[in-house]
Amino acid sequence: MHWLLSGPLSTQRLTVKIAGLPASLQGKKLVQMSDFHYDGLRLSEEMLEQAIAVSNQAKPDLVLLTGDYVTANPAPIHQLVLRLKYLQSRYGIYAVLGNHDIRYPNSKPEITAALTSIGVHVLWNEIAYPLGKELPLVGLAEYCSKEFNPGSVMNQLDSAKPCIVLSHNPDTAEILQAWRVDLQLSGHTHGGQIVIPGIGPVVMYYKKIVQKIPLKVRCRIPCLRRSFAAVRHWEWSQGLHRLGTNQLYTNRGLGTYLPGRLFCRPEVTVITLQRNS
Repeated sequence: MHWLLSGPLSTQRLTVKIAGLPASLQGKKLVQMSDFHYDGLRLSEEMLEQAIAVSNQAKPDLVLLTGDYVTANPAPIHQLVLRLKYLQSRYGIYAVLGNHDIRYPNSKPEITAALTSIGVHVLWNEIAYPLGKELPLVGLAEYCSKEFNPGSVMNQLDSAKPCIVLSHNPDTAEILQAWRVDLQLSGHTHGGQIVIPGIGPVVMYYKKIVQKIPLKVRCRIPCLRRSFAAVRHWEWSQGLHRLGTNQLYTNRGLGTYLPGRLFCRPEVTVITLQRNS
């Protein structure tokens, strides 16, 4: 994707306060990357190289990848992992899969095996403890999968302890309000791609505006053929949101679909954990 359509890479830095965070984890640094859509069209090699360099320069304790490594055919994952193997992290790299990663019957095992081959821990309804037992890391199955069953995982946790959840689709935050989730990291939305500053993603107004265009006209314009039903909650399509006592951060992703991005640059997120006293 040409930089004029994609926009330059941005680095989002934020501090997330977590109640009951152990003193030993104060200041721990996480890097999140999402939605690569590595297929030769939607992400340039230059931007991918920049993203990896930004992550390594942050010297993260954990690197967290939140899905959609490919777009359709899973074959490009084998080239992508040759780049991702240069990611550096003190306590490892953890990942979940997105909807594009399970599109075909062979996609899930092929993508999982490729990521695992470079030391990435792929979580599918699993709990890991890279930062110790006091801060579990949960990776959920993709929301559109028949295996999406957060209760089977979340009910194993001690609600007195904080936890971090990786879930590709931010809509799952609505369901996860049934449990304590101190930080949910998601992607999937690409931030809406076209954003009106101060108003939000244009896609939020799709039904109100675009559907007034005659169907015959819309069918001739590729970017207007889509239903934009990727998520229900486009208001959660980027940035940090609080849902009761839970927190959700949605990364804008690296890959870009046509017609491109406007006021919605691709991002690498650097998160510093802080105790909420």
